[in-house]
Amino acid sequence: MKRSSWRFLWSAKDIRRKLLITLGILVIYRFAANVPVPGVDRDVIAGVLTQGGAGAALLQFVNLLSGGSVQNFSVLATGVYPYITAQIILQLLVPIIPALQKRMEEDQREGKKWMERWTYYLAIPMAALQAFSQIQLISAFSSVSFIPNFGFGAGQVLPSLTIIIVMTAGTMFAIWLGELISEYGIRNQGLSLIIMAGIVSQLPGNFITLFQQEDNRLFILGFMIVLTILTVFVIVIVQQGRRNVPVVYPGRRVGRRMSMPVESSLPLMVNMAGMIPLIFAQALLQAPALIASFFVTPGNEGALVRAAEWVQLNFSAASPLYWWVYFLMVVAFAFFYTDVLFAQQNYGENLKRVGARIKGVSPGQPTQDYLTSVLRRITLPGALFLGVVAIMPYLATLLVPSLALSGPHTATFLVSSSGLLIVVGVVRDTFFNIDAELKLHGYDESLLVR
Repeated sequence: MKRSSWRFLWSAKDIRRKLLITLGILVIYRFAANVPVPGVDRDVIAGVLTQGGAGAALLQFVNLLSGGSVQNFSVLATGVYPYITAQIILQLLVPIIPALQKRMEEDQREGKKWMERWTYYLAIPMAALQAFSQIQLISAFSSVSFIPNFGFGAGQVLPSLTIIIVMTAGTMFAIWLGELISEYGIRNQGLSLIIMAGIVSQLPGNFITLFQQEDNRLFILGFMIVLTILTVFVIVIVQQGRRNVPVVYPGRRVGRRMSMPVESSLPLMVNMAGMIPLIFAQALLQAPALIASFFVTPGNEGALVRAAEWVQLNFSAASPLYWWVYFLMVVAFAFFYTDVLFAQQNYGENLKRVGARIKGVSPGQPTQDYLTSVLRRITLPGALFLGVVAIMPYLATLLVPSLALSGPHTATFLVSSSGLLIVVGVVRDTFFNIDAELKLHGYDESLLVR
């Protein structure tokens, strides 16, 4: 009878040490996430996050990725989001700039090191820019200033630069903590666990918000629990979805004998893009309303002002048009980003280099074209799934209007649908990572018999 190797999780000293280091670093991160920027008025930020304006949806999404730090406006308010943004920018630049593409293809190990180094370099200005943007965004949608003396007028430059530098340093501190987890704790899971810990930390507050409702309290809680369980179930199925393409590897010569060709498979993921399409679509969809806000000022009239008001009205979470455009953009970006990632991996040339082939397909570029066509077909259900996850707050309020506690067409979840996508993915990867560690240390459940 087989017995699970997970019963040795705590008795294996090395794995136990990694788990304790991971938990300790996460505790440090959560403490730092509650250290506010000096002089900040959190009540103003809370009002902007709940008012449902043009900037509220973007702030709520950034608040999700920062683990609730935007809501507290702590020194870690920008979270690790600038690092993720820098990583995405470089990934998109590689296929566009021939010199970068050549560097990555010539030596993949050195190319990976170059990519990591420049991601850190680019994350610093991105963190400073995001810190300034967050402050300007909250200020634009609040009637009162939430940070005194912020600006570039007389006597404001030094305090403003200090705040931006402190928030930039907070981002790099969060990235450093994530790297410590990846190096000394659970391998390659540092930044993911940092983000997941922040999302999970918001669960008690959301539960209290739902529980405090006077009307249909038990129904709302029950509906949200069932919806959360069903969403997790579907996320697991889609994230585990693969299309195995048969690949034949050539036989190897051992002495004077030639071994037979080996038949294997190349797994193609249904959802290769992960959360990235949601980030792209959310950022671009908020741009029209944010730009329009600069043209809508009290006392101004005219065609331009009316056009800006229309944009503000229809590109906010209170408008159904916003959600359907969001859905279409997520689906489109899922295809776009999947194509970019798959082109970088260049399976056609890599398989040709080792002599592998797909039956009935010529090696090289024809193989790459064939795999791309297969991937695009299986990406369709994954892209539609991401689109549904993105507009889940809107769909939930259509089914149960009483769920719109944080504004029209915006449901209050125990954990947001986008957050669940992150949490389930991180938990799944962490599970496989720990299972691999147990087997590496000899705790293979296939060898453990009573």
